[in-house]
Amino acid sequence: MSEQLQSDFDKIVKISKFSDEEIKFKKIFLNNFIKRGFPNRKQEDWKFLDISQIIKKNINDLSFFNDYSHSNKIDPSILVDGLEHNKIIFINGRIEKIDFNFEDQNKIEIIDEIKKDITFDYENSLIDLNSAFTDKVFKILIKKNYSLKKPLIIYHSTNDKINSTNINLRLDFELGENSCLKLIDYFADNTAKNFINIFYNFDLQKDSVLKNYKIDKFRNDNLKYSFNNIDQGNNSVSETFILSTGSDYLKNEINCNLNGEYSSAFINGVFSLKENQQHEIRTTINHLVEKTKSYQLIKSVLGKNSKSAYQGRIYVNSKAQKTDGYQLSKAILLDETSEFNAKPELEIYADDVKCSHGSASGSLDENSIFYLMSRGLNYQQSKELLINGFLLDVVEKITDPEIKNLIKTIIGLKE
Repeated sequence: MSEQLQSDFDKIVKISKFSDEEIKFKKIFLNNFIKRGFPNRKQEDWKFLDISQIIKKNINDLSFFNDYSHSNKIDPSILVDGLEHNKIIFINGRIEKIDFNFEDQNKIEIIDEIKKDITFDYENSLIDLNSAFTDKVFKILIKKNYSLKKPLIIYHSTNDKINSTNINLRLDFELGENSCLKLIDYFADNTAKNFINIFYNFDLQKDSVLKNYKIDKFRNDNLKYSFNNIDQGNNSVSETFILSTGSDYLKNEINCNLNGEYSSAFINGVFSLKENQQHEIRTTINHLVEKTKSYQLIKSVLGKNSKSAYQGRIYVNSKAQKTDGYQLSKAILLDETSEFNAKPELEIYADDVKCSHGSASGSLDENSIFYLMSRGLNYQQSKELLINGFLLDVVEKITDPEIKNLIKTIIGLKE
């Protein structure tokens, strides 16, 4: 694989406009990835869903070369109706459109950058891969005291120009003091058997609010990995909702650093898997100072031969007194071949804290089904009603009413 990586990297360099400094910088990450390779089950963070084996099984001869110099036509059918919004449209990993027409243009700045100083306290070879092969990195700056008037939807779409291809993309966001961003990641794939690797970095200044909704709804055969790094200042709030249902394989990973007093992070997620799908959410919430809060609720409904995993870690620094941390995961297994794995972790070095975690899984309650059937519903309707109520509990945590209704419509949930 190392020869192909180097060959594909050289092809990209030949057609790119990278400076010598950028090429030197990217080669460091390329060599890091060649050394480590794709993550596998020998690593604790990947013990449930081994992406190395999944790629080998599902994608033949994965290509790391993607020609970002050619533009792609935007298919209007992928766009969300009924919600006025700003847009960033990725097609095959290339940004085809950036549209903030609803906003005050003086309050938003878009910077074309190559950023070098993002570091983590653990190794991640997929971020190395992303840094080596990403074509452009844009930073979206929301200036002080500005709240976007409309949500920003980032569309992730593919077409038949690519197959068995690795796509890497990255965006950085900086939310100035007392600013607000509502962001929807919307996946609309039209192709199969690609590996899509996404890296977002968020910097939340004092009193800022990030509401991030990730929607992977449409059934497709692509494999996806999404990493969000969130750094939060005093009294900042991040709210993340994940709808994980469409792709063959999807892992969402969130690393959140609560660096400022009274900062808080809320992560809620829904797995709704049909057949032969493998999805995971892994979260790390680092409570680093006093008086911070986190809340996590993840629910799964799993069909035949489907597998979901939730790894949730709460870390409390010795300085982080008066921390409030909570996480809970629940799963409904619709078939004896479905599988749910949970790994809750608490690592606490302070003594004045309130932290808890829990996990439960099982099949639908037959007594509840019998009760509903006695009230006139058939067996299938009874099952759907119970599943609806199970998932609705998570969706109701969404604080934006307009986006909550959109997601209810997408999932097909009823009040």
